[in-house]
Amino acid sequence: MTEKPRIAVLALGGTIAMVKGDGGGVKPGLTAADLVAAVPGLERIATVTAETAKVVGSSDLRIDDVLAVAARIDELAAAGAIDGAVVTQGTDTMEESAFLLDLVLDGRVPVVVTGAMRNPLSVSHDGPGNLLAAVMTAADPVVRRRSAELGVLVVLLDTIHAAIDVAKASPHRIDAFHSMVAGPVGVLVEDRVRLVGTPNRDHKRAFDAATGHPRPTAWTDGTLAGPDDVALLTMGLGESGGMLAALADDPAHFGYAGVVLGGMGGGHTPAWVVEDVERLARRMPVVLAARIQSGYLLKATYERLGSEIDLANRGVVSGGRLPPLKARLLLALLLRAGAADGAAARSVWDTLN
Repeated sequence: MTEKPRIAVLALGGTIAMVKGDGGGVKPGLTAADLVAAVPGLERIATVTAETAKVVGSSDLRIDDVLAVAARIDELAAAGAIDGAVVTQGTDTMEESAFLLDLVLDGRVPVVVTGAMRNPLSVSHDGPGNLLAAVMTAADPVVRRRSAELGVLVVLLDTIHAAIDVAKASPHRIDAFHSMVAGPVGVLVEDRVRLVGTPNRDHKRAFDAATGHPRPTAWTDGTLAGPDDVALLTMGLGESGGMLAALADDPAHFGYAGVVLGGMGGGHTPAWVVEDVERLARRMPVVLAARIQSGYLLKATYERLGSEIDLANRGVVSGGRLPPLKARLLLALLLRAGAADGAAARSVWDTLN
């Protein structure tokens, strides 16, 4: 008899883990063991272990919380203790957490992130079904064989997304998650995982080369101790640029070591902010990403003040296909690793353009 895959469920809280609050709402409270116990038949798919890392709303997660989960997955995988892992958390920052895990893990075992849009006290709570689908995906033999190729996956509503492509597109709909440009990499039908695509992960190979591919523990134990706080500023109609000017003027830049600009359209800012953008770009990495959260930036179409050509000439780096949320995390890790400047860093961003 073939042994069942060993899947670790690591919980960080979120809507999937809510309990009744004191004022009529809900609050985080369920552990990983509680979540696993709520899924009938899970034991037929895998031998599941449960660990609770945190019990918080995902808006309260920090980069180091996610990196600590990555280190634990790496530890279990290196010891040969698991065949895959599922991370449960809130959906507010799920696309960010999945991307962080995707950057630092080596794909030795499949890692799937899931959660819920409806809390356990709701009618038709989606948490148990999503956890079941996530464990099925992590346990699937094809996914396990191709785990390094696929990278970290996000599974909700029987749809499998690649971490690089997935985004939350609604604050409340049960079908909130989409991969708007590339589409999902797979679906679950009956009791089968069906893969339909392969994500482009050239950025991962370039990131590993730029950072020396440190083990996940290196990101949390002080080995990689560079500054990693990155400001996220979104451009809008009539934006005065006051925050940009203040960042450039402050001797310590308010503690920020880099900036991501959520640019308009194909990668534009108002003409009157470009001098402050250039001043910042002389002092720290400034990355431009599309505020619309989907699609590649332009590189060589417009050449007016504040256009993609003009900003590149002023030292701004194009985030390419990355939305601002993910560009910020990539820049933060490059900064922490001391690899945000130079040819190696440019090669990372080049893969995304």
